[in-house]
Amino acid sequence: MTETLHIIGGGMAGSEAAWQAANLGVPVTLHEMRPKVGTFAHQTGNLGEMVCSNSFRSDDSEQNAVGLLHWEMRQAGGLIMATADTHRIPAGGALAVDREPFAETVTAKLKAHPLITVEYGEITALPDDGHWIIATGPLTSGGLAAAIQAETGADALAFFDAIAPIIHADSIDMSKAWFQSRYDKGETEAERTAYLNCPMDRNTYEAFIDALLAAEKTEFHDGETAKYFDGCLPIEVMAERGRETLRHGPMKPVGLTNPHQPDIKAHAIVQLRRDNALGTLFNIVGFQTKMKYGAQTEVLRMIPGLEEARFARLGGIHRNTFINSPTLLDGQMRLKSKPHIRFAGQITGVEGYVESAAMGLLAGRLAAAEIKGETLNAPPAETATGALITHISGGAEAKTFQPMNVNFGLFPPVDLKGGRKNRPARYKAYTDRAKALWTVWLAG
Repeated sequence: MTETLHIIGGGMAGSEAAWQAANLGVPVTLHEMRPKVGTFAHQTGNLGEMVCSNSFRSDDSEQNAVGLLHWEMRQAGGLIMATADTHRIPAGGALAVDREPFAETVTAKLKAHPLITVEYGEITALPDDGHWIIATGPLTSGGLAAAIQAETGADALAFFDAIAPIIHADSIDMSKAWFQSRYDKGETEAERTAYLNCPMDRNTYEAFIDALLAAEKTEFHDGETAKYFDGCLPIEVMAERGRETLRHGPMKPVGLTNPHQPDIKAHAIVQLRRDNALGTLFNIVGFQTKMKYGAQTEVLRMIPGLEEARFARLGGIHRNTFINSPTLLDGQMRLKSKPHIRFAGQITGVEGYVESAAMGLLAGRLAAAEIKGETLNAPPAETATGALITHISGGAEAKTFQPMNVNFGLFPPVDLKGGRKNRPARYKAYTDRAKALWTVWLAG
């Protein structure tokens, strides 16, 4: 009888790992501590629950590394991408989903699989034998985190991750806001109007920055240091880096025209993205925050169009842990000191839903091959999945290791000249090469 693969954590990585291994004929037991043991960020006990955003980011597989990762996972029969496609909602050129039915479908599919058993309860110690994948994500429980730290002999790295607020759509003043995706991106009218936009003139923007900087913030506990991942900075941290930072980040006014005042160019624009299929909830794009709840409502209602906003969820901040993978993991994602244990997902130092799921997909396939007595090498570094595993298993500098989104900077260069003007051709060369190599890897 084939040995069982045990997976700890039912988030993006654990869910995908379970699906991949089971579809390769390996029995899987998926261990999830929720709902028996909750976290700050999760709202349910569903597998694959999305906590920070409902977006998988760009779906462009020819010009974007994230979109390429989407393509690779779809080709590999990925559960996360198939479910995302089923529950897709308009988001311009991005892939966004209706988060609640998404997680419900992931949960139902895993529980219906004949080779997958879901067990609920917290695991606080590293197993001594068997085949295991730890995919507990950024909110690994204290007991298990302590066990990992004791085994690795190194301090757990940590940064702080912030969550953006969600607003009821019917509380937004549409005499000031309008629907438009930046540069009218999208093939359909729904895609081209996937975002709500709230414009600010210079005086409103300056007053907003003043209030943001003065607002009460969440305090850290003794001994905690604020090491943020640059891709998920709280808005107040960005504002502290310079008064114009937000205007060149999530509040940039380019590519948008206000139909209420078409002749007036906004100084800054706040965008909101649909958070569910009904269009009744919108999240504020890039507005992760550590402001206290009272301050949040006051400051965010300074945004034109949101003066009467009702919040379905306010923003928050939580601790986010990851291991120093370049030091601790081998090229098969195994813990060097205990090779019967693999790590996958965000705890390995990749950042984002898609990247986490991709590492789960790979870990599930590698573990299944090992259990079946087969040899499976990691995918080539020229693929998006291969670039990520290469980065976390030795490509990154261990001393400065930080969570990383997939990007073309992680890929071996293509020999194509032309500078910035030739960037589209260069990105297409990256993705063409990756797709060919990924297809060969899957077939092999």
